[in-house]
Amino acid sequence: MTAAADPQKPGVWATFRDAPAAAKTIMFGVIVNRLSGFLVIFLVLYVSALGYSTAQAVFALGAYGAGGVVGTLVGGALSDRFGPRLTIAASMGLSGLLIAFMLVPNQYPLLLVASVLVGVTSQVFRPASSTLLSDLTPADNQVMIFAIWRFGLNVGSTVAPMLGFALYYLDGKHYTVVFLTEAIVAVAYAVLAWVMLPPRDVVRTIAAPVEHDPAAGSGRGGYLAVLRNRRYAVFLLVAAVHTIVYQQYLSTLPLTVNEVKLDVFWYTLAVSLNGLVVIALELPATKVVQRMPMRLSIAIGLALIGIGVGVYGLPMVPAVIIGGTLLWTIGEIISGPSLFAYPAVVGAGPLKSRYIGSFQFAFGLGNTVAPLVGGWLFLSLGTALLWPLLGAVEVLVAVAVLGLVRVPKKTPPATEPNEVPAETA
Repeated sequence: MTAAADPQKPGVWATFRDAPAAAKTIMFGVIVNRLSGFLVIFLVLYVSALGYSTAQAVFALGAYGAGGVVGTLVGGALSDRFGPRLTIAASMGLSGLLIAFMLVPNQYPLLLVASVLVGVTSQVFRPASSTLLSDLTPADNQVMIFAIWRFGLNVGSTVAPMLGFALYYLDGKHYTVVFLTEAIVAVAYAVLAWVMLPPRDVVRTIAAPVEHDPAAGSGRGGYLAVLRNRRYAVFLLVAAVHTIVYQQYLSTLPLTVNEVKLDVFWYTLAVSLNGLVVIALELPATKVVQRMPMRLSIAIGLALIGIGVGVYGLPMVPAVIIGGTLLWTIGEIISGPSLFAYPAVVGAGPLKSRYIGSFQFAFGLGNTVAPLVGGWLFLSLGTALLWPLLGAVEVLVAVAVLGLVRVPKKTPPATEPNEVPAETA
């Protein structure tokens, strides 16, 4: 029986209600972890306020971002080796201490090192939390639990700027309260995680039973074993390309708006609508989407993202930027939960954390290089060709997903999430 034929998949409230306390702790932790996002907003301003040049401030931000990309790989490896609870507690505790330490250095090299280490330690949390959340969730509800996980990310990302600015003004336009508040919250959550999350041996006894797919690897060889699953290795490359296209709304779209002299109000409205619509509609939509085969929901969503991005190639008037944004936002809602759940589902077994970590690494790498790729294409092609090209690339990514995403059929073959016949890697 395929997942599409199963009408009994639980919805948002049932998933949250039935989740164990440890899973709810993880969901809360996702929001706390994302609140550190205001560090990205204030880091450049903080470094500049210390008297360093704009170039040095931007470089510190880049160092933080690079550390974050590496942190996802480190988190996957540590979670597999030491278990999610220790990894999560260490990630939040160390990142909190390092954020507080950033108030101390009066030398740029120390500040730079602190930026890198905060990036690494804060992102170690993500693959570890995803692994534990997946382990504590029934196999037929993986897509919904990752929709809730994404909801936490989006809420944290939305609240972070407002919280950061409120603390900044509360401290008389200084940064001490901003950094110390984040540090205290992170360390407090580390203690909570250590108390509330189950140890590794307990997780093995309460985790949802799954049948290990031999193609996912035996647990030896680390990330090289993950890459030996050739189908998944290509999927990671495709995921990075998708992320490069997706992130252009933050980097290249503002350049387009500026070039055509469209009022920046329309850009900010479009970006705000994206966040609001995703927060409001993704969880209810996932109640329906989770019944679809996983590769189909991802492919349809990515194709809509491609079409929405391509719309930006039309003469840039308010209806175009709003309409294109809403179109790819719908695509994000359809594809996002399944896309983030897939690494945990296909990698179920000893290497699950590394499957998740490698996917988040690909996602982070795409985020990092997206402004460079978009800027180069903008200067080389201009807006008339840039957006149709990006849209076409994303549609090709959607087609590729149809051939790459395979959820192994379990035995007995019933009630598995988004199930399709398995194929060899």
